Amino acid sequence: MYQARGEKHWIIPDGYIPPTSKGSLESHESVCVLNCASEDALIRMTIFFEDRNPIENILVVVPGRRTKHIRTSTLSSGGEFIPVGVPYAIEVLSDIPIIVQYSRLDATQAENALMSVVAHPLK
Repeated sequence: MYQARGEKHWIIPDGYIPPTSKGSLESHESVCVLNCASEDALIRMTIFFEDRNPIENILVVVPGRRTKHIRTSTLSSGGEFIPVGVPYAIEVLSDIPIIVQYSRLDATQAENALMSVVAHPLK
């Protein structure tokens, strides 16, 4: 049995899906989750906005001893998706400790930019 590593509660305060892309790559963001444990991790996400109610209870399973890259444009709950061109933040809750990283590919101009950071763990 492999033990879980990381934390159960993570925050990503700066989310934004650019509304346009240029060239062959599409602008996108991903929540990258590493589950070092033998058992599956049940992830529950909430998406917060500046001027509207959150999108809640987005469920994702990350199998044991695996990583999962979750495009934020695919996250939905109750038929609601994250709109492009709107700032948002993400709360990630897990039933076991995990590691969370956040990546953004900005392809709004010919010179693409890639940003990747470890999310903020809460203890």
